[in-house]
Amino acid sequence: MYDIGEKPGKGTYACVKCGWQVTLDDNSDRLHPCGICGKGQKTKYHKVH
Repeated sequence: MYDIGEKPGKGTYACVKCGWQVTLDDNSDRLHPCGICGKGQKTKYHKVH
């Protein structure tokens, strides 16, 4: 799992709490706060594809 601010690489990631997805197009892109849950400390993402 990945935290807000991490650079996990290109791909699509989903919030483990609500499923909201974000796509990172570059390896230097950082995960930003969830569009639904906000920027709580416990926001985690997992890679979808």
